[in-house]
Amino acid sequence: MKALRSVLPILLMFAATALVAQTSAQKSFDQLKTLEGGWEGKNGQGHPVTVSFRDTAGGSALMSEIHGHGPEKMISMFHLDGPNRLMLTHYCGAGNQPRMTATTSADGKTITFDFFDGTNIGDAGHMQRVVFTMVDANHHTEEWTFNAGPGKEMKEFFDLHRAEVAQQ
Repeated sequence: MKALRSVLPILLMFAATALVAQTSAQKSFDQLKTLEGGWEGKNGQGHPVTVSFRDTAGGSALMSEIHGHGPEKMISMFHLDGPNRLMLTHYCGAGNQPRMTATTSADGKTITFDFFDGTNIGDAGHMQRVVFTMVDANHHTEEWTFNAGPGKEMKEFFDLHRAEVAQQ
């Protein structure tokens, strides 16, 4: 009984730590939520692009809306699938909805989403990957990779700054 009393506080401490500890997926989701608001920048061809991020569904989802000049007008939804998996569903101009899962760099500044399945995936191609790099609180980049068929990839790069900072 005496041994149990001496071990019990240690077990309670470990249990409390486990409850407070965030998973990598949760940390990445929280990192993406810091993007909430408007962003301005240029795509890889130097054309202007704006992106907005909005917290929705009671904080359980983050919506990104890309406003470009042409085929870049798309929406992506980010959400957790359980405590250990961060998902992205991309509603693409190609008419399909690829789903991707996230991995995060050791420093937490780069979140990479890779395709694992989707709906309406056919011969038109689909988004295969997107990499978000957090440069600082007011600057991030997005690199989108479109799979246009075997051995055919197209990439689009957005260099974005917070709208209120970009206008100063």
